[in-house]
Amino acid sequence: MSQGPTRSLPPFDPADPLGIDDLLSPEDLAVRSTMRQWAADRVLPHIADWYERGELPGIRELARELGSLGALGMSLTGYGCAGASAVQYGLACLELEAADSGIRSLVSVQGSLAMYAIHRFGSEEQKERWLPRMATGEIIGCFGLTEPDHGSDPAAMRTHAKRDGSDWVLTGRKMWITNGSVAGVAVVWARTDEGIRGFAVPTDTPGFSAPEIRHKWSLRASVTSELVMDEVRLPADAVLPGVTGLRGPLSCLSHARYGIVWGAMGAARACFEAALAYATSREQFGRPIGGFQLTQAKLADMAVELHKGVLLAHHLGLRMDAGTLRPEQVSFGKLNNVREAIEICRTARTILGANGISLEYPVMRHATNLESVLTYEGTVEMHQLVLGKALTGLDAFR
Repeated sequence: MSQGPTRSLPPFDPADPLGIDDLLSPEDLAVRSTMRQWAADRVLPHIADWYERGELPGIRELARELGSLGALGMSLTGYGCAGASAVQYGLACLELEAADSGIRSLVSVQGSLAMYAIHRFGSEEQKERWLPRMATGEIIGCFGLTEPDHGSDPAAMRTHAKRDGSDWVLTGRKMWITNGSVAGVAVVWARTDEGIRGFAVPTDTPGFSAPEIRHKWSLRASVTSELVMDEVRLPADAVLPGVTGLRGPLSCLSHARYGIVWGAMGAARACFEAALAYATSREQFGRPIGGFQLTQAKLADMAVELHKGVLLAHHLGLRMDAGTLRPEQVSFGKLNNVREAIEICRTARTILGANGISLEYPVMRHATNLESVLTYEGTVEMHQLVLGKALTGLDAFR
C-alpha cells in the first residue's frame, strides 16, 4: 500500500515542546511579542530593585505606557479599549507576570475588575466618564470587595451604603486592595437595603482614604492598600445601575481569575527558563548539572506541567471568546495553574541551590509572589469547593 509523501518533522523546540505556537494567529503572536518586549525593556532591568525596596516607583507612568499598548481593559470593546480577544489578553497576562506578578496585578485590577465592572454594569454616563481615561492609564482604578474580616465570604461584608435624600452615604473598610493608594476611582461593593450594590467612587471624595499597606513579603513591587470610607457622600448616579447582589462582583472576579490562569504560567516559565539555563551552565563533579538524571527528571516534570498549564489556559481562552466559558472552568484553571506554578518555582529553586534565594535570579521573587496569587481572588479551598459542588451537585460551602 502506498503511504503518501514523507513529511519532515519540525525540530523540537525546548521553549515550545507541544507546538502550542501553531495554535496562535499572527495577531496573537504580535501581541505576545509586544508585551514581552515592553516587559524586557521597562520591568526586568529594575524589578529586583523594586521588589527589594518594596515599591513600584513610576506606577502612573507605567500605567500610561501600558495604556498606549492597549493592555488596559484589553478585552473590552468601545470607550477607547482595544477589543482584543480573550486569548490575546491571556498572552499579555502571561508575559507581564513572567516579569512580575505585581505588574500583571496592576493590569488585571485595572481592566478585569474596575473597568470590567463599569463596562458591564455601569450607566452610559459612567462609562463615558471613566473608561476612556482608564484605558489610556490616565486614571488608575481599584476594586473594593475584600474586607478585614470577610474575604472568602463576601456576602457577610460590613461596608454599607444608605440613602440620604437623593444621595448615598458610604461607610466601611476594604483590605488588600491593589492600586488603592494611586487610584482615581474605586469600584466599591457595599450592603444596601436593596442588596449588595457597586459604587464608582472618585477617590478625592471627602471621607475616602487609602493608606498603603507596608511590610509585605509577597507582591512587594505592587501598590496594596486599605480603603477607608467614613460617611462618604455620593450622588445618586455613583451607583452601578446594572446589577444588584453578589452576581456583580463575582462575575468581575471570574474575569480576573481568567487572567491569573495565564499569568501564573508566566511566572512558572520565568523560573523554568532560569533553571534550564542554570542547569546547562553550572558544573559539579566535572560536568553540567543538567547532565545528571535527577536534574533532568526535575526539568522534564517542570516542562510537562508548564506547557499543560499553557494549553489549559489557551483552551479556556477559546471558550471565553466563544462565549461558552463557565465560572467552574475558570476555577479549574486557577486552581491547577497557580498550584503547579508554585511547584515549578520551588523545584527551580532546588536546581539553583543557594543561588535560588538571590534576587539576581527571579525564582524566589516569583515563588513568594505566587503565595499571594494562590489565595487572592479565591483561595485553593474555595475553588476546590466550586468544583466539588459542580461535580456532585452538593453545596459544601457551609
